[in-house]
Amino acid sequence: MDFSQSSQSSQSFSSEEEEDPCTSQHMLVPQILRRVFIDDKTAKLVEFLLLKYQKKELVTKAEMLHIVDHNYHEHFPLIFKRVCECMCFGFGIDVRQGNSPSHTYDLVPVLGLTYKGIIGGDQIIPKIDLLIVILTVIFVKGNCVSEEDIGKVLRMRTMLPKRKNFLNEVRWKFVTEDLVQEQYLEYRQVPNSDPARYEFLWGPRAKAETSKMKVLEHLAKVNKIHPRSCPILFEQALREELKASVN
Repeated sequence: MDFSQSSQSSQSFSSEEEEDPCTSQHMLVPQILRRVFIDDKTAKLVEFLLLKYQKKELVTKAEMLHIVDHNYHEHFPLIFKRVCECMCFGFGIDVRQGNSPSHTYDLVPVLGLTYKGIIGGDQIIPKIDLLIVILTVIFVKGNCVSEEDIGKVLRMRTMLPKRKNFLNEVRWKFVTEDLVQEQYLEYRQVPNSDPARYEFLWGPRAKAETSKMKVLEHLAKVNKIHPRSCPILFEQALREELKASVN
């Protein structure tokens, strides 16, 4: 899928583009998603690092080489570079080399999200980056997103190449039940709506583990811009940072 196709898929998210460049169709979900490219050579290693991250364990080069197919060991530096980019852009985790001579690496939570309760079992990768995308969309769209818009996000993901199959009904259950149960999302009826309509907000756990400023900094890093390039979002995030520091 090329960038023009991505942009066309995201037209419904561009209503605020004149107010703030970060809300334009070039700066939202498609741009975040297409930065994360996972192929067969890197998928197992990414999943391994995510499990290590959940356990708060260091990872060694020897462990990573054990995960990578022996036929690709000579290409490990390139594979490792791609994996580090994926961990950063896709999951908000920096892979940083430690001071130990044994080639150990620390997994640093840039976004702050722990992912506990959703890491493990099947579909680790699509579950985690779906959470990040939804939290980002909620923030950019004014702290509240309709059920219909979240549905569009899910449909957008089905067009991305090189992705494991994550069935629509499974994704919808993950969003409306699993992430709600884990308190990453709040899923509620729109007040006074008749017929009933539903919307998504950040849940208490999302608010506790990360912040709008961290999400904005991550969004800016993915798009290679400065957070202040999005003045409306930056001011909103800064207000909440200041409010939190006072409390």
